[in-house]
Amino acid sequence: MAAGAERIDFVFKVVLIGDAAVGKSQILARFSRNEFSIDSKATIGVEFQTRTVVIDHKSVKAQIWDTAGQERYRAVTSAYYRGAVGAMLVYDITKRQSFDHIPRWLEELRGHADKNIVIMLIGNKSDLEEHRAVPVEDAREFAQREGLFFLETSALQATNVESAFITVLTEIFNIVSKKSLAPQADAPAAPLSGKKIIIPGPAQEIPKNKMCCRAA
Repeated sequence: MAAGAERIDFVFKVVLIGDAAVGKSQILARFSRNEFSIDSKATIGVEFQTRTVVIDHKSVKAQIWDTAGQERYRAVTSAYYRGAVGAMLVYDITKRQSFDHIPRWLEELRGHADKNIVIMLIGNKSDLEEHRAVPVEDAREFAQREGLFFLETSALQATNVESAFITVLTEIFNIVSKKSLAPQADAPAAPLSGKKIIIPGPAQEIPKNKMCCRAA
């Protein structure tokens, strides 16, 4: 390793999906750079950012892909689901339609990604509680039924964005670590930078006391 080079123990690819204008790019900017832009423009095609975090004394680089929500880009972005080990499924709590489209996005995700991908359902824009169109109970029930993690976030106020990503990355890390420790003679070594990671076992539901957060 070259002097001063960053040590990376794991690389996890995470995709952000959901309708246009639900705040996917803002969530990504908040987590990767702790930024928020009122004048953010719609994502065209696919963009990605990275951030390295430490989990259980290991360096984990998150490669986070922001997929455009517009219909005309869906055929292009579907290829980017492959290789993803985590996904943030985002809707806007003030736009019922964006939540009603979540089953379709989930079906598309599961059709292109590994069947054991770790998925977080995110109700974004919790700072706009007075304009809420999606009750917390509806989202919680859907998440429980589909076996998803669930949190409400505000990219504007930086509420729960960090928690959402760290929850997903930690779950992926725990699953991969358990696989690496499994007593299999032909088991591969723990994945390093640039290697694809296959996740065994189903994604777990987030504990009830963490399933949703009050609007900030």
